[in-house]
Amino acid sequence: MLKSFDNYFSANIILSRLQQSGVDCYLKDEYTVTIDPLLSNAIGGIKLAVYIDDVPDASRLLQEFEEEYLRTIDCPRCTGNHITHVSRPAARNFITSILTWLFKSYSIDPEKIYQCQDCNYETKNLPELKLENN
Repeated sequence: MLKSFDNYFSANIILSRLQQSGVDCYLKDEYTVTIDPLLSNAIGGIKLAVYIDDVPDASRLLQEFEEEYLRTIDCPRCTGNHITHVSRPAARNFITSILTWLFKSYSIDPEKIYQCQDCNYETKNLPELKLENN
């Protein structure tokens, strides 16, 4: 599993983009989550799976897709579009790193936030995407 999604649309957009780039991949638990969205948290969402040989290319492409998407979003404070997804500098993340080091095989995800690199505005959720009127 390379990434998980909580909705059908995002999962299929990324799946299609990876397949168009030549990465052999598929979605696991897509139908279960689509039919009963309440099960998404219980089973870990819709999982994007790639073959082991394609993991480096798929990871690089996912990073490029994320960066491309973030460049389309404007900061609500300064209207800049240099938003990145970073680990939040907090005591919780420090404790997480110590616990991960102590237990070695037990990894805990650090808290991540979106941060504008121009004005340091921070948010847990992405600002709304502005769509231009034609």
